[in-house]
Amino acid sequence: MAEWFSDVWNAVIGFVSMLGIRDLLDILIVGFLIYKAGNLLRETRAVQLVKGIVIFVAMYVAAKLLELDTLSFVLSIVVNYGAIALIIVFQPELRSMLEKVGRNKIFSKLMRGEGGEEAESEHRAALKQLIRAVMNMSRTRTGALIVFEMQTMLGDIINTGTVINADIKQDLIQNIFFNKAPLHDGAVIIRNFRLHAAGCFLPLSQNHDISRDLGTRHRAALGISENSDALALVVSEETGIISVMHNGQMTRDLGEEDLSIILEKYLLTAEDDAKPVNIKALLSRKKNGKN
Repeated sequence: MAEWFSDVWNAVIGFVSMLGIRDLLDILIVGFLIYKAGNLLRETRAVQLVKGIVIFVAMYVAAKLLELDTLSFVLSIVVNYGAIALIIVFQPELRSMLEKVGRNKIFSKLMRGEGGEEAESEHRAALKQLIRAVMNMSRTRTGALIVFEMQTMLGDIINTGTVINADIKQDLIQNIFFNKAPLHDGAVIIRNFRLHAAGCFLPLSQNHDISRDLGTRHRAALGISENSDALALVVSEETGIISVMHNGQMTRDLGEEDLSIILEKYLLTAEDDAKPVNIKALLSRKKNGKN
């Protein structure tokens, strides 16, 4: 066994020694791109379609080897037009993947503005105002949908509503979502720690696993979190339960402390600090006394 490992290692060393620096760089870049593409696909339903494509290609190769002419002919036609079909089928996933690639720190716009400690103090005060409004609406069972714009700009969503561009104030938020107010049915968009727009329409989630007990607000919040890196907050009109959606994941039944932890981590943390992918994991770490 030792000799076999030695032979394999020597073969690898021999192969690498035949390659130049440019060849090694080429292989590393291709491997990195394949790895990143796999991570992007794994986060979407496209991974199931990729499995289907692999099975389909295997069938085509088997038909060729077994000389099944009719099956090979049918599969070859499908292959010829398959690229166009894949673009149509994968359109939502392709858009999501390209948006994630575009969220690079070099190209992205920071949600939090510059200004040092004074700006951070103002941002914390604004979040406290918002959290008070959310907790009050939860107690009175006032339905609400609030979206925090992160690096993906939501200009197309904002255009569906009414631009307010006001400071974040508890009374203003509660007035917007008062059930007799004209803008209460839509979403409020928070941009740069300001109430930028209200009455905005969001794309509904296409996830068929969502509980039927959840209404349009929850589906809309999940939809925007699936199509962007936005953080969406929902107050249920029926139960008063507070939920947060991010990256297509929903975390429900949040209290004031939980909400404060989530908003501070996602909205006040410096860009060079990693944002958590899983909100439940973030809350678990905080409650266990870990940073």
